[in-house]
Amino acid sequence: MRGAGGTSGGLGQFFIGLIMMCGGFYMLLNAINVSSSFGMGMRLYGFSAMGGNYNITSGMIMIPFMFGVGLIFYNSKNILGWVLSIGSIAGLIFGVISSIRFSFRTMTSFDLIVILVLAIGGLGLFLRSLKTLDEKYSDN
Repeated sequence: MRGAGGTSGGLGQFFIGLIMMCGGFYMLLNAINVSSSFGMGMRLYGFSAMGGNYNITSGMIMIPFMFGVGLIFYNSKNILGWVLSIGSIAGLIFGVISSIRFSFRTMTSFDLIVILVLAIGGLGLFLRSLKTLDEKYSDN
């Protein structure tokens, strides 16, 4: 009988490792807080030129989008309208994603150790079950 992944590794190790890994990574991802400060007046991009600092807000990104949509509705084959619209949407999506902040919630060191042992130990056990375990390669 073949084990996990068609190798001679154990099916028990495979499922125990998979359960440990899923539980540990679930607990790790559950301990992360995600927040965003995105708004229409929020600074998305900033640059300095000619001795001054300039900011591009998310509302300013919508101005070329509006012109692009207007050009598309006037003539759908207008390349400039498509470039303005798609470029503005891409800039807006990039700005939203770049404004996301990740933080770790407060937990005890024991909680963190349990999470890491479950996640990384389960990953190791899972990968070990996929390895061929023959007599000449045994871990005596």
